[in-house]
Amino acid sequence: MAAGLAACSTTKLDTPPVSDAAVVPVTAPAATTPPAEQPAPQTTVKSVVLHPLDDPKSGLAKRSVFFEYDSYEIAPTGRVLVEEHSKYLLGHASASVRLEGNADERGGREYNLALGQKRADAVRQAMKLLGVPEKQMESVSLGKEKPLATGHDEESWARNRRVDVNYQTR
Repeated sequence: MAAGLAACSTTKLDTPPVSDAAVVPVTAPAATTPPAEQPAPQTTVKSVVLHPLDDPKSGLAKRSVFFEYDSYEIAPTGRVLVEEHSKYLLGHASASVRLEGNADERGGREYNLALGQKRADAVRQAMKLLGVPEKQMESVSLGKEKPLATGHDEESWARNRRVDVNYQTR
């Protein structure tokens, strides 16, 4: 290996000679405006404006009203959510929602369908009392057929006792 390196060190490279005549001085153009007056650089990043229903920071991002076991009474935290969505619907007459009532896995099929419908109707009635026209709302029951959580414990059951506010049109 040493012999290979030694051979490389003795090889002459054919490089053209550099003369002073080939060097051209480069001068900076004279500044026409002081640095403070120069325009800000342009960026290619565009700001994105999210629709209120898609903005995770908006109160409208939450779409589920949760209920206690065997109940269709809207809890205080659920009322806040119902009020937010009602305000949006009042300001957007062309928007409509489908209120989907759900129940946990406990109880019979008919019982859970009835409970899911009572929950959906409770949210619809609350929105109606806040001024939302009936034509903007539909309430249906899914019973226990569309669980958010598939566990068989209290935490899972609590996530499944809900009404989902699903926008059909914006």
